[in-house]
Amino acid sequence: MATLFISDLHLDAARPEITALFARFLEGPARQADALYILGDLFEAWVGDDDPSDPGALVARHLRALTDAGVPVAFIRGNRDFLLGADYAARCGMTLLHDPTVVDLYGTPTLLLHGDLLCTADTAYQQFRAQTRDPRWQAQFLAQPLAARLAFAQQARAASQARHGELQAQGMTEIIGDVTPATVQDWFKRFGVPRMIHGHTHRPAIHDEGNGRTRIVLGDWYTQGSLLSVSAQDVSLTTLDNC
Repeated sequence: MATLFISDLHLDAARPEITALFARFLEGPARQADALYILGDLFEAWVGDDDPSDPGALVARHLRALTDAGVPVAFIRGNRDFLLGADYAARCGMTLLHDPTVVDLYGTPTLLLHGDLLCTADTAYQQFRAQTRDPRWQAQFLAQPLAARLAFAQQARAASQARHGELQAQGMTEIIGDVTPATVQDWFKRFGVPRMIHGHTHRPAIHDEGNGRTRIVLGDWYTQGSLLSVSAQDVSLTTLDNC
């Protein structure tokens, strides 16, 4: 038995094959897990728990079936689905966790987070993140009609793609788009843990951060199919087979 970790699926109606792969994963390998942790960006965009999208409905059904089968599911919000709320979590039967959260994994204290908080070199994004995590901003946004919220999400996605293109042209994606090493070390010291697991950067790897510390980065699903399995005996970061 092992605990499974995934992130950055970016489920969207435009990529139905990834949603179908996730459903097969929940019906197959996930049924054998001690628990499943989803570390953010499950959806490409989430504008509120009243979102009527087909991927949202399908995921809720399959996650509820998994939790009803006795496999606990925990979720940390990402930068794309930070508005996922208690109502949708209840539909899925999953537990919402703070970002970051420390859990005990078979005797090893482990820091879990989406990962965007570690990218402190991207000051523009960190300012945007602080604004959109403000409860007042969220309340005002969620009070808008669904159509207005969907339009905002499309604009935000276009702006993000444009910024990524600018960073690529400037040769800055490796610096701005990845974690800041000093911030990683600061967080290890702050939380006093030997292991950290996160997603967001889409750079799957297991890093030796020195002093007995390990940082595990999950990849995305639409190009990498990244799956982390942690047991009392082993840690394995693999590419998910076609379930």
